[in-house]
Amino acid sequence: MEAVASYTPASMSLDPETRLKDTFAAAIATIGGDAAHGMDPAIRPSGKPEFGDFQCNAALGLAKKMGANPRDVAQSLIDAADLSDLCETPVIAGPGFINLTVLPAALQQAMDVMDTEALGVTPDSDPGVVVIDLCGVNVAKQMHVGHLRSTIIGDSLARILTRLGNDVRRENHLGDWGLPIAMVLHELRAAGVDLDAINLTDLDAAYREAQAKAKLDAAGLDAARARHSGPHRIAELEAQNEGASASRAAAAETLVALQGGDEALRHDWQKLIDVTMTAVQDASDKLSVTLGPEHNCGESTYRDDLQPVITHLEEGNFAHVDDGALVVDMPDRERPLLVRKRDGGFLYATTDLAAIRRRTQQTGAIRCIYAVDARQRDHFRDVFDAARIAGWGVNADGHDVELHHAAFGSVLGPDKRPLKTRSGTNATLSSLLDEAIARGTAEVTERSLRASSPTHGLDHTALAAIGRAVGIGAIKYADLSGDAVKDYVFDMDRMVAFEGDTGPYLQYAHARMCSILRKGGEDVSESPWGLEDVTERRLALLLLRYDQVVHAAAASLQPHRIAGYLREIAEAFSAFYQACSVMQAESDDLRRSRLRLCDLVRRVLADGLQLLGIDAPERM
Repeated sequence: MEAVASYTPASMSLDPETRLKDTFAAAIATIGGDAAHGMDPAIRPSGKPEFGDFQCNAALGLAKKMGANPRDVAQSLIDAADLSDLCETPVIAGPGFINLTVLPAALQQAMDVMDTEALGVTPDSDPGVVVIDLCGVNVAKQMHVGHLRSTIIGDSLARILTRLGNDVRRENHLGDWGLPIAMVLHELRAAGVDLDAINLTDLDAAYREAQAKAKLDAAGLDAARARHSGPHRIAELEAQNEGASASRAAAAETLVALQGGDEALRHDWQKLIDVTMTAVQDASDKLSVTLGPEHNCGESTYRDDLQPVITHLEEGNFAHVDDGALVVDMPDRERPLLVRKRDGGFLYATTDLAAIRRRTQQTGAIRCIYAVDARQRDHFRDVFDAARIAGWGVNADGHDVELHHAAFGSVLGPDKRPLKTRSGTNATLSSLLDEAIARGTAEVTERSLRASSPTHGLDHTALAAIGRAVGIGAIKYADLSGDAVKDYVFDMDRMVAFEGDTGPYLQYAHARMCSILRKGGEDVSESPWGLEDVTERRLALLLLRYDQVVHAAAASLQPHRIAGYLREIAEAFSAFYQACSVMQAESDDLRRSRLRLCDLVRRVLADGLQLLGIDAPERM
């Protein structure tokens, strides 16, 4: 007899829904025999609260497999399930649905246990070192909207996993070592540019100019010759290719000297990094993301690790030479992973393998997470499999390592194409953040003009701080509230709205709760729970799911699970607030109970927003 659950049992959970799943899974195994295999307990919140809090729909499916009467099976499940400390007597309805109502005492006890600083969130059962690869900018290039996604998704995952007791290490894998950087460095030095006075806009222009100068068009020249395009066009292409070849050769010489330790070159190279990182730090500060110089771990830091990676692959017979190049064969696909070129040069894959080797064998990570564009999916699949082949799927302590690509889609403009500015150029991250802050501040300032507004009379500095929180929160929530792997349309008007599925809506809900508690003005932490109204019960049952939601977001690497849950909480609170008077409650005990409920909801909402990296203002 075998029973297979479709979820991870959590019998100690505060969440009645989870406890019911565990209890009915055991009951299904007890009465079902072979028919229990793969059966879902099918516990669902009730669509009609007057019939109970939850409904178990497992009896119908199980009865079909057993060839039995569904109502008889429902009764057998009830008899096998020990619900005495959790639910009132279950009621069988219709063809075999089981209606379940949580005992008031059980609900109140669970709420008491949750109402602590931890808010019911339990640590991971096996916490450890987790490395999160985020941001990933290229030196000398402007940060664009893709870096927004990598940075805030990686930051949110870091917050969530830290909340569960893991030792999270953030690493910004800078593109700071290779021919593109050498091209820029050569061009700037050749032009006599003062690198102490240069800014990122200048660097970005120099980067694009260097790329253009070094662009070969051998195919175009061959085509022009084949088509007899005329001596002028052929001469033009020959000159372009000669110039490009010369530029590439000069850049290659610069790279060799840089990698060889030329002190003057290394000094100038560091200036390019410093300029780039100043912009990264500015963006991180605006986003309230923890990402400083101490988290930088660029390609250059692995330069001495590349040959040892190759040596390990060769000596272990994990790789072989194919037409002069070194490759790792994949057992389930035709394409191999190229780790060393014919000319002996290394690739991004080589650096990524060196990073995994260091993160697992030296840092001791049990999870390595890469918040990187979904277009890199095949690359990371190959690199992860090659790392496992090489033996780096187990860390130095013998713990299996989980390698994850937390992929994300593109940010699109209204035309459903990659986001551009009105002038048609790629939108820089800095410009988007500045616009969001300006829009948030304008919205908050306009609302403060109303005499009834909680922000009425606040000075410019206070309003600017709230506006900044609203603007940045709007961008973050829009990004984190949907399935990350999907593209989304960047619509600032929708993002900063105080209504709908937006960050400002959740922030406003938090601020309204703060206002209620200020009016209450007393300590209600020990007040007995009432939870008699249906909207109070629904809100309490939602709160008790918080631990499960945080763990699910951590396991799946999907912050949108938390965002969706917070939206549910805010809507349930709104329904409660409309149905139940708080300050004018029928009795003092009921008023204090509802104030305590408001306080717990506020703290859960603030905690959840913090996991998304979104500030929760107390006034809006």
